[in-house]
Amino acid sequence: MDHEPQQPPMIPAVLRAELMAAVGPGNVKVAAEELHVYECDGLTIDTAVPGAVVFVHSTEQVVKVVKACAAAQQPFVARGAGTGLSGGAVALNNAVVIELARMNRILELDLENRVALVEPGVVNLRLSEACRSEGLHYAPDPSSQGSCTIGGNVAENSGGPHTLKLGVTVNHVLGLEVVLPDGRVVNLGGPLPGLPGYDLTGLFVGSEGTFGIATKVWVKLTPNPEAVKTLLAVFPSIDAASRAVSAIIARGIVPAALELIDQQVIRAVEEWLHLGFPTEAGAVLLIELDGLRDGLDLLAGRVMDACRSSDCLDVRAAKDDAERLLLWKARKQAFGAVGRLSPSYYVQDGVIPRSKLPEVLAKIQAAGRKHGLTTANVFHAGDGNLHPLILFDERKPEEVERALKCNDEVLAAVVEAGGMLSGEHGIGMEKLKFMPQVFSEDDLEGMRRVREAFDPNYLANPGKAIPARRCWEVKGHKPPEAEAAALPPMRKA
Repeated sequence: MDHEPQQPPMIPAVLRAELMAAVGPGNVKVAAEELHVYECDGLTIDTAVPGAVVFVHSTEQVVKVVKACAAAQQPFVARGAGTGLSGGAVALNNAVVIELARMNRILELDLENRVALVEPGVVNLRLSEACRSEGLHYAPDPSSQGSCTIGGNVAENSGGPHTLKLGVTVNHVLGLEVVLPDGRVVNLGGPLPGLPGYDLTGLFVGSEGTFGIATKVWVKLTPNPEAVKTLLAVFPSIDAASRAVSAIIARGIVPAALELIDQQVIRAVEEWLHLGFPTEAGAVLLIELDGLRDGLDLLAGRVMDACRSSDCLDVRAAKDDAERLLLWKARKQAFGAVGRLSPSYYVQDGVIPRSKLPEVLAKIQAAGRKHGLTTANVFHAGDGNLHPLILFDERKPEEVERALKCNDEVLAAVVEAGGMLSGEHGIGMEKLKFMPQVFSEDDLEGMRRVREAFDPNYLANPGKAIPARRCWEVKGHKPPEAEAAALPPMRKA
């Protein structure tokens, strides 16, 4: 999208000096060309230039930076790899970006107890690689797992293709070391499961950086399955593939992964990677089964029967690990392949009941046609976590407007189907205006009070996750000063 570059905001000179003293001058970035690199995350439509970017290397440095910001009443936002897709890492209100990517050590691998202690900047995939030879892995596997970080996964409660059976990030985090917004350090949970008391670990996971900054994370390690079987089922239409998803689950089968890829994405992947995908297919399902070797072939046969009952054109199993890896390469690289179709695309993240897949996917296609835009789909079909892609050219303001309107209709269809706004990307600043359509004002007020228990001054990632207290405006009063400062700018559509 063409726009005049924003002038970087200035943070107070005293604060800048304190930040440099805390981490060293070379770890504080304030030059315009450096700050613009951090104006957005993976959602490039929403941008804001930070007041400064501070690279931290330890909990102690995070504490010093947070205390300096708190004393100056300067908002801050934690950031990892910046792969998020809801504007969660955008530095609203001149916020200081606290960059955690250099806190990237695996501190402990307790193989006997199947627990790892990691810093927030550890790349997701690196953890599984570190324990693969011991027959273990870290189960949550976002499509961006080769670049996204554990800290960001904690913030957004990330999922991935293989979490249908084992759960999302919150199901694999045992405890956290957290720097609160006033600089205090607390431990929530720990290396042992099932600790008594309130589940503050579960509360923190998915809080999108509004409760504080996780500086250490205890996670579960999962044994690798004895055997794996990966199937590719080809369908004439996305509707037939959607019906097959319900048919598989209705038979009491919970695959390790159940992914749907439509024709647009199939063709983009095939033109790029030449993996032998059937470009004439309306959609394919990538289905992975795992568990004990005995009985896995029988289970695969039941899945194949379910697919055939839904007008499947062909279904086959990967003949070996090499072919299995190729199939997964197609799925994991799908978002990158879409770049062959369009210079920009908008990825959505609604969750709907599986039974509503055909209905909602038809509405997504209709919304694209209405606004003159192409839509494509690649998503976690097993748990109804949609990832529709709206293709547009960000260099053309009129297409950005149409993409935003199309996106609004997609989310409206999700809500109408009884779904939820996000499965793993978070609310960020992207979906704030839809929160009152899903939650009552009493619900939202309860969420605000929880946030204020952690961050009464609204300094930690302001303007994200939950709408500000609009009822103050309705009653004719001004919102509290801290909250007024946290209000994000209104989007154009």
